[in-house]
Amino acid sequence: MRKGLFILLVFFVATSCHHRRYPDKKIFRYNESKGITSLDPAFAKSQTNIWPVHQLFNGLVQLDKNLNIQPCIAKRWSISADGKIYSFVLRQDVWFHNDSAFAGNTRKVVATDFVYSLNRIIDPTVSSPGSWIFNMVNQDTLNHGFFAANDTTFQIFLKTPFPGFLGLLSMPYCSVVPREAIKRYGNDFRSHPVGTGPFKFKYWQEGEKLIFVKNKNYFEKDPSGNRLPYLDAVNISFIADKQSEFLEFLKGNLDFISGVNANNRNELLTRDGNLNPAYNGRFHLFSQPYLNTEYLGFLLDSSKINPAYNALLDKRIRQAINYGFDRKKMLKYLRNNVGTPAEKGFIPCGLPGYGSTKGFTYNPQKAKALLKAAGYPNGKGLPEIKLTTTSDYLDLCEFLQHDLENIGIHLSLEVSTGASFRDFVANSKLPFFRGSWIADYPDAENYLALFYSKNFSPGGPNYTHFHNAVYDSLYEKSMQTTNDSIRIKIYKKMDQIIIDNAVIVPLYYDRVIDFTQNNIVNFETNPLNLLELKYINIKP
Repeated sequence: MRKGLFILLVFFVATSCHHRRYPDKKIFRYNESKGITSLDPAFAKSQTNIWPVHQLFNGLVQLDKNLNIQPCIAKRWSISADGKIYSFVLRQDVWFHNDSAFAGNTRKVVATDFVYSLNRIIDPTVSSPGSWIFNMVNQDTLNHGFFAANDTTFQIFLKTPFPGFLGLLSMPYCSVVPREAIKRYGNDFRSHPVGTGPFKFKYWQEGEKLIFVKNKNYFEKDPSGNRLPYLDAVNISFIADKQSEFLEFLKGNLDFISGVNANNRNELLTRDGNLNPAYNGRFHLFSQPYLNTEYLGFLLDSSKINPAYNALLDKRIRQAINYGFDRKKMLKYLRNNVGTPAEKGFIPCGLPGYGSTKGFTYNPQKAKALLKAAGYPNGKGLPEIKLTTTSDYLDLCEFLQHDLENIGIHLSLEVSTGASFRDFVANSKLPFFRGSWIADYPDAENYLALFYSKNFSPGGPNYTHFHNAVYDSLYEKSMQTTNDSIRIKIYKKMDQIIIDNAVIVPLYYDRVIDFTQNNIVNFETNPLNLLELKYINIKP
């Protein structure tokens, strides 16, 4: 090991102690309990990979804390009248991180870098899980739909208009990477990333420690003209046990934790979801809507469903389940009110289109009336219904089971492991299943696509096999509508159709819950729960 690297490691280990030995260095420390599999943006599918990738790379556009699309490497853009050609003008002061791929130097980012980077995402030999985001790109045009007119002008050609396309381009998959580094490191680019972001890669001992240091040549500045980032470094640990992670945070050895598990929920939060007064002055609590709808889904395909569960094909039974349990009480006692009861539609809080849908509230008398109308008075004669879930959500399903028992609906609960569960859902093997949908990009289309009939699984997200001609027509109309206000009105109609047909049982709309030490300032995430470290500062 080189002497300089050894000194650096000693320095970072030392600064993980509660008392900072280097008060002049600003080092942000967080833990990733689930581990990180790759630092290559082509594989930034899960949040565990997205967070570190976001610190190392940039794309054409980015999202602010309110999910507004903002310039990044592209300083401006235009969209053709037919919505099929996107033209971007690039900044001329963006440089890749210094690396041996450039003989220890660096290189300015130009438009051909985006041609290369985005083509890499759709390259079947790369097998990026993000290749789907360019399904609407016209790959029969020049360079598969990506074109560099000159060093500062980059264009993308679509087959059909797609109003949410700019939001797609904010995803980490669309980050710019240098072909020189890919050529030099090959598959090892996952552990030797070279980007343009506010931080650059320094060291990774997998499962132990990951270190980023400040990119002193980063192109973005704050409103006062100061160059970002403020931090000197980021130190990521990999403590697998959430209780141990929590204890490290309590001791001051971590600056930030995201979310709260069941073991610590009552320690950190009051029943109403506020910070426990015992920690006032020690920690900051940050909470905002999270674009994640937790729900239960029905398989509505008579050719796929087991005849034993044919009762679920009756809309009245599905509506009775929706009316038959108390979402507000469920959130209060099982999640300390972290979230919003899903009494609207499938579109969650925080997205345009949320709020006007007339959804389901707790109404056991109405549920019983629906059961009677369906031929099952007080549930008499209704076969037991199996609900499949994962262990993380068993408590919610047990709550549902208890409330529905009181109106005559008998649920049996089956717990499946994560990988098997996902396979069962994707291949239409479960009549009634727990689901969640976290937005990939900030447009309600990302949610409504789950019920478009041409998106039947496998391979598509329509796990319920819902098929409604009016819904499909509205979906297709929304894809041709570039006017945001008109498109949102269409989205609202679609959301109401989903609820009127009781395709799902919305449970709650999630919230981001983050905790930081008291000396962390300018902490920022957004409703996609994207960790943004370039603005963070640390008070002495």
